[in-house]
Amino acid sequence: MSLPRPTRRPRLLTALLLTPLLTGCFAESRGAGPAAEGEGGSRLRVALAFPPAERLSPYGADATILSRLGVTEGLTALDANGGAAPALAESWRKDGDRAWVFTLREAEFQDGTDVTPAAVVRALRRAARAEPAPAALTGVSLRAEAEGDHAVRVTTGAADPVLPLRLASPGLAVLSAKAYDAKGGVDPVGTATGPFALTEVTGSTAATLDRNDDYWGGLARATGIDVRFVADGTARANALRTGDVDIAEAVPVAQAATLDQGTRHETATTRTTSLLLNSRSGPFKNAGTRAAARAAVDTSALAQGVYEGHADAGAGIYGPAVTWAEGGRVPVTGRAKAVRPAGTSVTLATYDNRPELPEAAQVLKQQLEKAGFAVRLVVRDYSRLEGDALAGKFDAVVLARNTLVDTGDPVAVLASDHTCDGGYNLAQLCDEDVDRAVARAEAATDTGKRQAAALAAEAEILGTDAVVPLVHQRVITGVRTGVKGVRLDPYERVLVGTGTRR
Repeated sequence: MSLPRPTRRPRLLTALLLTPLLTGCFAESRGAGPAAEGEGGSRLRVALAFPPAERLSPYGADATILSRLGVTEGLTALDANGGAAPALAESWRKDGDRAWVFTLREAEFQDGTDVTPAAVVRALRRAARAEPAPAALTGVSLRAEAEGDHAVRVTTGAADPVLPLRLASPGLAVLSAKAYDAKGGVDPVGTATGPFALTEVTGSTAATLDRNDDYWGGLARATGIDVRFVADGTARANALRTGDVDIAEAVPVAQAATLDQGTRHETATTRTTSLLLNSRSGPFKNAGTRAAARAAVDTSALAQGVYEGHADAGAGIYGPAVTWAEGGRVPVTGRAKAVRPAGTSVTLATYDNRPELPEAAQVLKQQLEKAGFAVRLVVRDYSRLEGDALAGKFDAVVLARNTLVDTGDPVAVLASDHTCDGGYNLAQLCDEDVDRAVARAEAATDTGKRQAAALAAEAEILGTDAVVPLVHQRVITGVRTGVKGVRLDPYERVLVGTGTRR
């Protein structure tokens, strides 16, 4: 995408003139409505399901907390069709096989410093050096350098046809120099660019955000956000019912019927819940034992029972919300023959931030035990589970994963979750055929060919039986009567924006 660079204008005028570029995108229309021009409005009260697991570092799972609350932004954003839309970059162009040039818009960080090419270069270089690397950079090397006063050149080690999508990842947010310390730490408090500035974090229980009155996209309608991190789904639904919060994310399906019809909103998402089997160590290192576990699973019982029809039975890594996947799936072949478990002991783990997961894990436990496994179930808060899961300390994990959250590119989740070098490989999968298939998908530049290659790689992954898709989720968001402008995003990257208000 390439647009001519306009002459420099005062910030507010620039924001208003650029608004039509973003209409219809999940990078919402900026500064819309008369209230956006004044100082009025009230604070929003939001209940989120996931407490910070990494001190709100943008490089891990906490990145989506920051983007959902309108705190952080990257060079690009995702539009409603999953394409790249302008954010801190107002335009971009490809320059040769491996380089892209991004022209920056006029914007300020929340600490009052300007968004400059040097600031963007610093942010991208720090992300590239982070350990573990942001999921969007799995298998990707990039070099960023300033190009003149208003642009940044990003060069990748190999041709990367989806770089504008990749840079929309919440994990590649651009922060000011003040955010980065010499030891590799990152502090997003007051250093981002979004319509709301993080001002205070109270451990893993609460956070306070104030409106960023100098936001390049116009003044937000709400004056701030008071966030409570409430892992218990019933408690989130109760808080909405009693009027203690205005927005409650991830309302449990068991609580949906208790909410007034006008306050519950169901959104088809690109999130798939899967059973991930540890293929590196323990009993599921054996392919035949994995095949036995996969054969024991009844996905329809989960979709209709646990999820009460608010989910579809697992068809693959990509669910029905990824519309191009449904008609092009590749048959899975070459699976190992299942062996009899004969009392094989396994530890199955999941987390309770998504309230259906413990119940789904309990049903899976019963199904596996019926097949002959002896199952110990572990349920924790996600922040206390992730480290052990990444270290392979469980035999199996039930995980709800948004397949397009990291980049919007269907191949990215395959590389990060299912390859030998993947940074979020909970199945501990390392298979040469899988790595080759993912590499072929990463090399495809044509959109249709890339999607077809992603589906071929999906079949290779499913053929290992290290990944058993269970259900494709629909998310229920609770919104109090009178609250408007909540962002019901199928990619689950945004929740509030400049137009969200009560």
